[in-house]
Amino acid sequence: MITGFILRALEGKILIVAGILCAVALLVPALNLLMPPGSPLHVPTYVMSLFGKYLCYALLALALDLVWGYCGILSLGHGAFFALGGYAMGMYLMRQIGSRGVYGDPILPDFMVFLNWKELPWFWHGMDSFPVAMAMVLIVPGLLAFVFGWFAFRSRVNGVYLSIITQAMTYALMLAFFRNDMGFGGNNGLTDYKEILGFSVQADGTRAVLFALSAIFLAVCLMLASGITRSKFGKVLVGVRDAESRVRFLGYRVENIKLFTFTVSAMMAGIAGALFVPQVGIINPGEFAPANSIEVVVWTAVGGRGTLIGPIIGAILVNVGKSYFTGAFPELWLFALGGLFIGVTLFMPKGIVGTVQAYLARRKDFRQAAERDAAANDTKPQATPVAAE
Repeated sequence: MITGFILRALEGKILIVAGILCAVALLVPALNLLMPPGSPLHVPTYVMSLFGKYLCYALLALALDLVWGYCGILSLGHGAFFALGGYAMGMYLMRQIGSRGVYGDPILPDFMVFLNWKELPWFWHGMDSFPVAMAMVLIVPGLLAFVFGWFAFRSRVNGVYLSIITQAMTYALMLAFFRNDMGFGGNNGLTDYKEILGFSVQADGTRAVLFALSAIFLAVCLMLASGITRSKFGKVLVGVRDAESRVRFLGYRVENIKLFTFTVSAMMAGIAGALFVPQVGIINPGEFAPANSIEVVVWTAVGGRGTLIGPIIGAILVNVGKSYFTGAFPELWLFALGGLFIGVTLFMPKGIVGTVQAYLARRKDFRQAAERDAAANDTKPQATPVAAE
């Protein structure tokens, strides 16, 4: 069973992209650490960190594609799962500061000392342990998705109503995390990190490892998603997307199928958030903003939903454009993003990868039809000439 799952995950295009990501995970850090700064092959640390952030966004878009592209669940709240994974990592990094903080308290983070907290909240205990923190990266987003999906899917909430509820969820979490009495840093969030696993967060070597981990986890999650979608379960998943009532009448528990997929997707988003935080150096309630979740939908649509590879390409391309336009034309970026989404919806409804796949499929069909016609003409009996009398 496991062998079959792995073989399905190693489908041609997926294997190529995963291989490219693994090669990037080795090549870019090597060019950063081994090449001298004056060399044309040297990759600056800030560029590596910037693209590490893009890889985290690509993993978030991949997580959304699993539920939207294959299960038909348009989630406008995946930014919440991303942020929760980021907060779990941020809590671990804050506990590593210890007495090196501004107030020198070995237990309480600086913001708690400033707010006159007397003791560490119960949910912060154990977060100084890396295994516990990494478990929370998966458990907290997964548990929220499971509880939310349990009630939503069993109530048969679908379509735009489900999208609105997911957006309301992330907005409610944003308002809650803005409160100082929540114990997560309020408006300022969690920042001023010093080290991770004993290594300085600011060191080039640490940033190179974080970049490599971002690329590797993206490759692993891509193969995991491929294994799921290419299995028998994946066929049922597409059936739920295209004809939910028929799948239900066939005897499948549709709510369980949706719940499993939604939970797995949330855990993938949590991993993306955990890799994102040490590379950018901060996590605050702004990551819960509904606009962030809507941007993820744009990335997925631009790249091509239901393709797995498309959302990765869309997330990287859109964020590269965002980095350029917000510097060159900051007041025009949102108009450009909206225009891009409208243009893709009108002229490339299948996204970049989906459009390319459809074009290649048409060419293949045309070529096969031409070959069949040529074969039919070759096998057609020739008329025998009649001799003149």
